[in-house]
Amino acid sequence: MNSKSQLGRFLRTRRAQLQPADVGLPMFDERRRVPGLRRDELAQLAGVSESYYMRLEQGLSLNASTEVLDAIARALRLDETERRHLHDLAGAGRKGGNERTRRPTRENITETTQRLIDAFGDTPVIVLGRRSDVLAWNRTGHALFAGHLDPMSPEHPARRPNTARLVFLDAHTRELYADWPKKARDVVGRLRLAVGRHPDDPTLAALIGELVMNSPEFTAMWSEHRVRAWDIATYRMRHPLVGPMDVTQQAMSVPNGQGQRMVAVTAEAGSASQSALALLAQATAPGDRTRRADTTPGQTPVAATDSVS
Repeated sequence: MNSKSQLGRFLRTRRAQLQPADVGLPMFDERRRVPGLRRDELAQLAGVSESYYMRLEQGLSLNASTEVLDAIARALRLDETERRHLHDLAGAGRKGGNERTRRPTRENITETTQRLIDAFGDTPVIVLGRRSDVLAWNRTGHALFAGHLDPMSPEHPARRPNTARLVFLDAHTRELYADWPKKARDVVGRLRLAVGRHPDDPTLAALIGELVMNSPEFTAMWSEHRVRAWDIATYRMRHPLVGPMDVTQQAMSVPNGQGQRMVAVTAEAGSASQSALALLAQATAPGDRTRRADTTPGQTPVAATDSVS
């Protein structure tokens, strides 16, 4: 994934999504040849020359300062997550992007992370890697998100489920979310963040290529260049065992996890949804079978260095 072209596409796409009226510019009765703002209008709003901004979109200027990038972010009305993504893309371009491709390294969880998973008890928990691969889950996490898959699969790197692949290519997962487009856009937005932070990861590039080839819906959402933060999201899930429930999925960074995220699922106290989660835990509790990825006690896993998730 070429960092220069990614930066240019992001700027052009976001510029096209803004109308002059959105940013306080007058609209004249003229036939505009481009959707959204023109380059000169965006440059004016950001306080830079049109020629400089054009070089930035073309990937010909890789020395944009923090102040200039922040000015462009304000002009494009980017939120904080989008602003950081812009800096990631510009920073990756300065470093050479995919010109310094590294060998992808296998992601694993540590014994400390496994103990944290165990501490959640029956609360559904999964751990995701920088490419949204499932590195580990507990029994209820497996039952909630992918009960139709082998619970041992995260232990085998070649067979690990990938949440983006599941959301777009797996019929069970599509049915799991009542508002599937919302979940799908969240997944795509987080993959966009990953590309900004790891532009030289060929495995990530291969995943995106696979999704583009097999899902027109992914292709359409990917072209919007939207990003989503790893934070808190609410979804209505329709589980085949316990029925519908409204849940909160909260993502937390794993300390020293090199981009790993732990996602815990909860429901409002005293609600029917909380009862459904409790029923799911009871229905799938033959014993303590917490699943983990390849882990060596006391050993910290090796992960690719961040390019700046």
